[in-house]
Amino acid sequence: MAKKQKKIFVLDTNVLLHDYKCIYNFQENDIVIPIVTLEELDKFKKGNEMINFHAREFARELDRLSGDNLFNGGISLGKGHGKLRVETGKPFSEEMLESFSEKSPDHRILAIADYIKRQNPDVPVILVSKDINLRMKSKSLRIDAQDYLSDKVQDVDTLKKEIETLDGVDDAVIQKLYDSFQVESASVKAKPFPNQYFIFKGAKSSALAHYHAGTQVYNRVEKMRAFGIEPRNSEQAFALDALLRPEVQLVALTGKAGTGKTLLALAAALQQESGFNQILLARPIVALANRDLGFLPGDVNDKIGPYMQPLFDNLTVIKNKFKSTSKETMQIEEMQRMERLMISPLAYIRGRSLSNVFFIVDEAQNLTPHEIKTIITRAGEGTKMVFTGDIHQIDHPYLDMKSNGLTYLSDKMHGQEIFAHVNLVKGERSYLAELASDLL
Repeated sequence: MAKKQKKIFVLDTNVLLHDYKCIYNFQENDIVIPIVTLEELDKFKKGNEMINFHAREFARELDRLSGDNLFNGGISLGKGHGKLRVETGKPFSEEMLESFSEKSPDHRILAIADYIKRQNPDVPVILVSKDINLRMKSKSLRIDAQDYLSDKVQDVDTLKKEIETLDGVDDAVIQKLYDSFQVESASVKAKPFPNQYFIFKGAKSSALAHYHAGTQVYNRVEKMRAFGIEPRNSEQAFALDALLRPEVQLVALTGKAGTGKTLLALAAALQQESGFNQILLARPIVALANRDLGFLPGDVNDKIGPYMQPLFDNLTVIKNKFKSTSKETMQIEEMQRMERLMISPLAYIRGRSLSNVFFIVDEAQNLTPHEIKTIITRAGEGTKMVFTGDIHQIDHPYLDMKSNGLTYLSDKMHGQEIFAHVNLVKGERSYLAELASDLL
């Protein structure tokens, strides 16, 4: 068998900020870190966001590996891996000078990739960047470029198949499901996975069902009310069922705006509040126009208020289901006063120990896979985690449908007995919102 040809990968700064351990994901191929990226990483070292954590951790990792050879031939990353080296700045070629007048960090990285390609004409040189424009510029110079693929999900469509409609189910089986609330898995022709949801359709009847892998039975799913919120369709009924199941510790709710993801999660949390020490709602802050929070006027509460408002809006919807003097409204207000119900930016939650907490992370499609992992690994005993988001509406500049944390979570946790994923399709906010989501 012919030996596989080695490649040289040149890494952009955004790849290192996305995954500080990325250098170990290129197998036996060599890796080049342009000196410009170290200069850019310096700007991100201070701060509490995950991007700042990655900048600091990569600097530490490089320091651990460092030696004279890092700048002279490279150092081995270990068995099964190639070499890593840092390449200093290189002059622009004539073609680059004619194409790019500004010597921006991106163009300086491109100049280094161009230099490496000219120095290694027989070796494939590939620029790895999460910046689409930089990849286009690279290809215009005939330098291969690609996105960072290690944490990308290959088939996003499989994530939409968590709910299955089964036609031709025996009406006797459906009747038994209504009478005894469960039927054995052998009575239905299907190959279910843990916590999969089904719509059984017979000749005269239908039923909603959940597959429990431990007992290998289908349980009937009822449209239950949770803290004043009642599901309006089968998808919402399935979502609420997953949120209320004590054995399901991790839930992912995906779907477009207006399908009720966050509202259902909050209602389920309030319904079960006696079983948890605290309910936390958080969402990542994606700064407008790439400007930091510091540019907004006011104190810290004024700055974060606009970002957290959608969570407060969902809380208001639930409170409006009851009279202002009702015990439910008083309960919510008391929980807020005692900080048993907290709405906060995700950055303020990181680093905490999350034991016996019902934790809802909204807009999770704007998180990286590594951020999702960091959050879940904070879960202590008795904690339930819910991630909601729309993978078609991503505000993060370097994430897409296949590389965002919510997609990654749903793909990697698929089939685990403590995990459930429900994709909501039908919008229930209003006809206007549904129409806009479909057409605009």
